[in-house]
Amino acid sequence: MKEYISKEYSKILDRDLEYAVYGNSGKVCFIFPELSGRFYDFKNFGLLDSAAPWIEQGKLKIICTDSIDKESWDNEKGNNLERIELQEKWFKYVIEELYPKFVPQGEKAMVSGCSMGGYHAGNFFFRRPDLFDIFLSLSGLFDAKIFFKEYKHNLVYQNSPIDFLKDMSKDDDLMKEYRKSTIITCVGQGLWEEELLKSTKELDELLTQKEIPHWSDYWGHDVSHDWYWWQKQLSYFLEKIFIQ
Repeated sequence: MKEYISKEYSKILDRDLEYAVYGNSGKVCFIFPELSGRFYDFKNFGLLDSAAPWIEQGKLKIICTDSIDKESWDNEKGNNLERIELQEKWFKYVIEELYPKFVPQGEKAMVSGCSMGGYHAGNFFFRRPDLFDIFLSLSGLFDAKIFFKEYKHNLVYQNSPIDFLKDMSKDDDLMKEYRKSTIITCVGQGLWEEELLKSTKELDELLTQKEIPHWSDYWGHDVSHDWYWWQKQLSYFLEKIFIQ
C-alpha cells in the first residue's frame, strides 16, 4: 500500500504539521489520533491493517492528521483561554487548510478516531455536517468539561458537542443534516472505558431525544480501552459502512 507523508506549514497555526495519506480513491476519511497522539499511530498500532481491504479496493482514502493536544486538551496546567483558542485554531486548520486538499468540491468526507480521536471526529461532524456525512467514534468522549472543569468560555461550549447539542432545536438546520448522515459510536464496557462509556451513553440518549438516527454499539465487559479492540471494531464497522 502506498504511503504518502507530508510536512507542511500552516498559516493558521504558524507552524509545520505532518499528516499521512493512504489510498488513491474512494471516500475520504480523516482519522484523528488518541490524546496527544501522532499521525503515525494509526499505522503503528495496527489500525491501518484493519482498514487495508477497503483502501486497496479503492473504497477508502485515509488522511491521518497530527494533533496539538499536548498544548490544548492535555495541557491542564496551562492557561485555559490559550488552550481553547489553540484548539479552535487547529480545528480551523483541518477545515480550511487540510480538508480542501483532499475532498472534491460537492462531496463530503468521513471522520473517525479512537479515544480522544473519537472526540475530535465527533466535534468536526457535529459542528460541520455540511462537510462530513459519516462519523465513526471508537471509545470517544464528547464533553469538553472533562478537560476544562469549571472554566466557562464560548469556545469551550462550541467545542463540546454534548453541550451545544442539548441546546439545539430539533428543527435546527444542523439537525436536518445529522439525520441524513451515518452516525456510529462504539465503546467497550471493560477496563479503562468507564468515562468513555458514560459519555457515549449520554450522547446516545441525547441523539435519541433529538430524533437523530444513529447506532450506539456497546461491546462486552471484556472489551477494554485498547488498540487490540479498536482494530477489531474498525474492521467490523467499515464492513457495515461499505457493504455492497
